[in-house]
This record gives sequence, C-alpha cells and structure tokens, in this order.
Amino acid sequence: MLGTIGRISRQTCQSVIAAAAAAVLLTALVAPSLARGPEAIADVAEQVIEAVVNISTSQNVAGRAPQQQPQAPNDPQVDDLFRDFFNRRGQGEPKGGGAPPRRVNSLGSGFIIDATGIVVTNNHVIADADEITVILNDGTRIKAELMGRDQKTDLALLRIKSDKPLRSVRFGDSDKLRLGEWVIAIGNPFSLGGSVTAGIVSARNRDINSGPYDNYIQTDAAINRGNSGGPLFNLNGEVIGVNTAIISPSGGSIGIGFAVPSKTALTVIEQLKQFGETRRGWLGVRIQQVTDEIAESLGIKPARGALVAGVDERGPAAPAGILPGDVIVKFDGKDIREMRDLPRVVADAPVGKEVAVLIIRKGKEETRMVTLGRLEDGEKQAALTKPGAEQPAPPAPVVTRALGIDLAILSDDLRKKFKIRDTVKGVVVLNVEANSPAASRRLNPGDVIVEIAQESVQSPGDFQTKVERLRKDGRPSALLLIAGADGELRFIALSLQ
Repeated sequence: MLGTIGRISRQTCQSVIAAAAAAVLLTALVAPSLARGPEAIADVAEQVIEAVVNISTSQNVAGRAPQQQPQAPNDPQVDDLFRDFFNRRGQGEPKGGGAPPRRVNSLGSGFIIDATGIVVTNNHVIADADEITVILNDGTRIKAELMGRDQKTDLALLRIKSDKPLRSVRFGDSDKLRLGEWVIAIGNPFSLGGSVTAGIVSARNRDINSGPYDNYIQTDAAINRGNSGGPLFNLNGEVIGVNTAIISPSGGSIGIGFAVPSKTALTVIEQLKQFGETRRGWLGVRIQQVTDEIAESLGIKPARGALVAGVDERGPAAPAGILPGDVIVKFDGKDIREMRDLPRVVADAPVGKEVAVLIIRKGKEETRMVTLGRLEDGEKQAALTKPGAEQPAPPAPVVTRALGIDLAILSDDLRKKFKIRDTVKGVVVLNVEANSPAASRRLNPGDVIVEIAQESVQSPGDFQTKVERLRKDGRPSALLLIAGADGELRFIALSLQ
C-alpha cells in the first residue's frame, strides 16, 4: 500500500512539474506580446496616418502696453544699467508709447474625412485665427478655408484644395465602445507631428462641465497639448472620437484625456457641411437635476428625469402646456434618466418636428405634444430680452417666520434693496436662521419664494398655511420654487421636520 501511494505521488509530482514548466513557457511567450499591446496598432497607424494632419494658425494681436520702469536701487551705476536696459527695449516702439502688433502662431491637429478636402478639428484650435494652414503628413502646406464651427461641442470644419489625391478616414460607432477597449490617438503633440499613442477606453459619457452636451470618451492614451482636434481610432481604423481636452496639473499627459464621441461629432459635422452652422432643436425650458429630496417631495420613485425650473414664454414648451415643476421623463420616445440627457436628445431632434414629451405633474404622468423650435433662434431672442414693464406697487410688508425663514410681501423698498426685478412674484426672504434646513439649501436674503408644493405663494401667511397643511398630510419635505433677484428660477426641497 505504501509503495502504491509512493508511485502515485511521484506521478502526480511529475505532472505538476510538467504543467508548471508549460505555464512558464506560455508566460514567456505571451507576456512580451501583452506588454506591446495588440499587434493591430501598427497596422492601423500605417493605414490612417496619411489622413491625420497638423493645423497651424496665426493671428495679429495688439502689442502690449509699455511696462513702467521699476525703481532702481539707490546706486548710480545700477541706475544707469536699468535705464539703459529699458531704453533698449523701447527702441522701435511707436512714439505714442504703444507696442506694435504681434504675430501669434499656434498648432493643433485634425483629420481628413472626405477626399475632396474636408478636415475636422477643434474650434479652439482655429478660434480667432486670421490664417489657417493644414500641414499634410508629407509636409505639404495648404491654406484652409473655414466651413463652419460649433463652440458648444468645440468642433470646426475646414476645406482644403490639393492637386494630389488625399487620404481620408471614416467614422465608427462610438456607442459600441466598451470599457477597456484599445484605442489609438494620432496627432501633433508639442509640434511633434505624426505621433501615435495607444491606450484603452477608461470611461464613457463623462461630464467635465465644459458645455451643455458633455458626453466625453475618457482614455488613458497619451494626449498632450497639440493633440487637440486629432482623431481617436478603434482597432478597425475608424474614428470613434475627436481628442479635445486633458486634465493635467503639469500641462503634460497624466493619462486622463477626453474625446468628443463620433455620434455627437457626426451630427454637428453634417450640419456644418450643409448649412455652415448648427441647427439644433429647442424646447424652451430651463432644467435642473431631480435630487433624491426633490423626488421625494414630488412622489417620484426612483429619482429620474429633468425638473423644469422655468419656461420661456416665447419657446415651444409654453404653448404645449409644460410648466415649472413638471418633470420630463421621456422625450420623443427616449428615456430621460437624468437632467443632462435632455439637452442632448432635444438638440439632436430636427427643428420643426412634433415630438411627444412625457411629464410627471403632481404625481401623474401626462403627454404633451411639442413642435420644436431652433435653439439658435431662441438664443438670439434671449439676448434681446429686456426687463418687464413696471408693475403696480404691492401692499406694505408683512413679516412672518416659518421654517427658520423671515418672509415679507414684496414692497417697492424691498425690490430696490435687493434689486429684484419687477417681473418676479412671491414673498421675499428677509433673513435665514443659521443652521436651519433653509440655510443648508443656500436660501439667502433677497431670494423670492414663488411656489410651495407647486402652488403659488401670495403672502407670508399663505406660505405658513401651506406648510402646516403639508405637515398634517405627513409630508417630510416641501418643494419650493425660488427666484433670484434677476428672475432666475430653481427648485429646492426643504425639510418640514
């Protein structure tokens, strides 16, 4: 029996040793390959690099005002040196004291999307440029014409004319990207044209607070200054993003770069090609996030959608009957999971299209049909908006304390004191008790309470009555619609405990 066990043990031992040897051999063969990354990177770079270009811009800027001479030490020799230095610096400047205009150059990246000579880059690469030059991979320099730009997504479209055939690249579907998928960035970092870096998709749908349509791809592929406007490729050689921004305390790559997804870029590019400008859908509402506290006040579970904080009276939402306090949970058949989903889906919708908007109002779902306007027209209207006409003077102030807030009826004196527009209606906050729920929600003197629980507030006494009613109904919090002095609206959920 002992001998048998011994033979089995030796056989087992030999098997283990053989398996271990095979594993070591496999590791030795595979590890270098994994360290290099996918072999396809070299093939993709070779395939697309001719379509990646450098962008050179130049502009004239006003000369700097002459600098005042600093006070020199009380030493005749040193004083002469200072005077001589500043006199030499002033030679050649206009007698009026102003410096002559200077020529400023900057560099970025771009890529050709059409063999006829259409180039994509970032808007900030060519912003304010007097002259734009596209530099091909072989060094050929071609003057470029600006076809259109979009500041909100930081994209721009250029046109060049070349005597020789141009290589172009195609877009891929950024919605199909997976976390950890390999990507390749090619561009002109620090003026080192034709540089290839590789990494993975670190995250999707990133919001970096750079604009209303933030939806960035985050990658750890090295992206540096000068990469702006360059393409981010997948391993099929398709452009799935436009490199736009980095986070870097030092100015160099720390492995956090951001690219505009191809799905977002394509819509903008097509409009710039067709119209030379963007034509986005416009709903005409101002929105805010539905927090857990606000959702609880509105009886919405789970927290979702975009809360309408204000409605433009001249916008498409107003005639459709959408009101402040409504929560938009679906737009044109697309779910609105959080506030920042709504601007993107509205912008992508065609101008003039009638869409169904599903809202929650006082706990019940309703569908409103809205014919979309054009965002750019709405922005022009807003720029021309003037304060409303003078309103009759309200009654004398009546002060009431509720929920740690001193409230008063708006009077002419209070409007002047807090510089509150005449169009703002409600009761004004005179004082907020320290450490109260209102203070934690950043309610300040001069704010105006317009509504409580989606009902208008006529007086401080009316506000107090509504608070007591909500408490009797067992409500843990009250939803307040607050107006700033300039009429800007926002919702807050205030605890009734």
